[in-house]
Amino acid sequence: MSNLIDLSDYRRRNKKQRIRFDRNELRTLLNVYSMRVAQGEWKDYAVDQHGPVAIFSIFRHSYETPVFAVAKRTSGKGFEYLVLSGRRILAKSKSLTDVLSIFDKPLHLVPQRG
Repeated sequence: MSNLIDLSDYRRRNKKQRIRFDRNELRTLLNVYSMRVAQGEWKDYAVDQHGPVAIFSIFRHSYETPVFAVAKRTSGKGFEYLVLSGRRILAKSKSLTDVLSIFDKPLHLVPQRG
């Protein structure tokens, strides 16, 4: 048998630990994303929430793993943003625009060694 959960109660109880991108952050992320889509480099994206981390994943193809991910997590009194490629941290900053500046220059994928 299934248990019914009142979503409004669940959201109220878990409100403190939820991190998400606000409207301005999403606009900034989608601006960078759309530039790379126009160049034919990126094809798809996803926005996820894994506990205390919000993630904007960027895909070259829909059926692959993300090429890059932009993560937002709590850090002390504020937030911290990271750009990841696989498990490697490419950039880290308290400012989303600073961390996204990594995409201003052309990026190339380098195969991982053993």
